[in-house]
Amino acid sequence: MSEAVVRTGRFFEDFAVGDVYRCRYGRTVTESDNIAFTLLTNNTNQIHFNNDYGARTPFGRCLVNSTLTLAVATGMGVEDISENGFALGWDEVRMPNPLFPGDTLYSESEVLDVRESRSNPTQGIVTVSTRGYKQDGTVVIRFKRTVMVWKRDHAPAYLPAPVDAPRGQ
Repeated sequence: MSEAVVRTGRFFEDFAVGDVYRCRYGRTVTESDNIAFTLLTNNTNQIHFNNDYGARTPFGRCLVNSTLTLAVATGMGVEDISENGFALGWDEVRMPNPLFPGDTLYSESEVLDVRESRSNPTQGIVTVSTRGYKQDGTVVIRFKRTVMVWKRDHAPAYLPAPVDAPRGQ
């Protein structure tokens, strides 16, 4: 017996220029998140993982890795923007203010452009402008993101999680 699978996220037909999607939750970026991400990505800039060094900079402490900020802000928009598609690119990434370990990141995205794909009639292209801001409202990142999004009737089928899978011993 097969189970119904509930899809989430928007399809191409659900987007309109001017729509604004706010992520429903905030994400506190911890010092551990920052250090693990920085070292995992082989970033050797000590401003992300050496508190002694960070204290001697104009910021007075370590900064959250900028690509972690980009990754978290992007991820916060997946359910609304790209859950039924895939990224084509990021443009105009700007970091006007620092994010520090312990800050909570929030994000919102505005739809800038919606168009049919010229190369694939089963999909469309959506461009959004995202702004990430911390708990006091200070903007810490802005960027544009372009995604290829499935049209509702052409999206690949989701498969339900296996319910009869063997359990570990």
